[in-house]
Amino acid sequence: MISLKKIIRLIKDRKYRFGVLNSRGFLRVLPDKAFLKMAYKAKLGRKLNLKNPQTFNEKLQWLKLYDRNPKYNQMVDKHLAKEYVASVIGEEYIIPTLGVWDNANEIDFDSLPNEFVLKCNHNSGKGMCICKDKSKLDFDEVRKNLNDGLKENYYKNYREWPYKDVNRKIIAEKYMVDESGYELKDYKFFCFDGEVKYLFIAKDRENKNVETKFDFFDENFNHLPITNGHPNSEPPYFKPDGFDKMKELASKLSKGIPQLRVDFYNINGQIYFGELTFFHWSGLVPFDPPKYDKIFGDNIKLPKNG
Repeated sequence: MISLKKIIRLIKDRKYRFGVLNSRGFLRVLPDKAFLKMAYKAKLGRKLNLKNPQTFNEKLQWLKLYDRNPKYNQMVDKHLAKEYVASVIGEEYIIPTLGVWDNANEIDFDSLPNEFVLKCNHNSGKGMCICKDKSKLDFDEVRKNLNDGLKENYYKNYREWPYKDVNRKIIAEKYMVDESGYELKDYKFFCFDGEVKYLFIAKDRENKNVETKFDFFDENFNHLPITNGHPNSEPPYFKPDGFDKMKELASKLSKGIPQLRVDFYNINGQIYFGELTFFHWSGLVPFDPPKYDKIFGDNIKLPKNG
């Protein structure tokens, strides 16, 4: 039974109404363009301009619809992307894979080390297991969560089409931790046809009692006064060892692509590839101040054959 309070909210709150309808699958029958127009209006509170997109978030919606390079399917596959990235920048930047399975019931936990990471190759976190002590793991629960993750149609969530045809797998990777001793900070570079312009550092993601922090910088590691999805951390901000090398690698991986976010981990100067992301926040989370939506968007040169 739905409460009166929820019914009133469904009527008055466009963003909440969209979230409920989408999470329950009612919007999955919509074609991509109609869905994205509805999502953009609900999430960002304004009409989506596809004829002459100006902002970063608008252009990401345009790219979802019209920039459909077949190689993007491999690039978002967390298993096959490693082969692609190794062919461009080298094997030394790849986190070792410990196993690959079609479903969680095939996993032989005895063959895995005491610490490892399990995740699906086609989505963003659902089903993931970060194991720091195998003796404390509920194997049945882990299998259930991973199999639930395999069922997720990630493309249908916000029409990020490269995920549509990914052959779903479960992969195990070596557990990594950076100089903090307790987490693995993520360095995420915004690239535009091989040119690195911005990045943000994601931290505090493993502590459930602390909100994740995002800190934005320009290509010279000058801190930018931006919030986007998560708050900033407290200064000071330290440029990591190997910062210029990460920029160089990100540039190589993004060459010829209108917009690509290239993610790395950095452990005392040793760089490891994280993932390739075409649609940061799926282009549906506002920038604060809003002017940075336009500033970021000015760097995207949309393909003329879209």
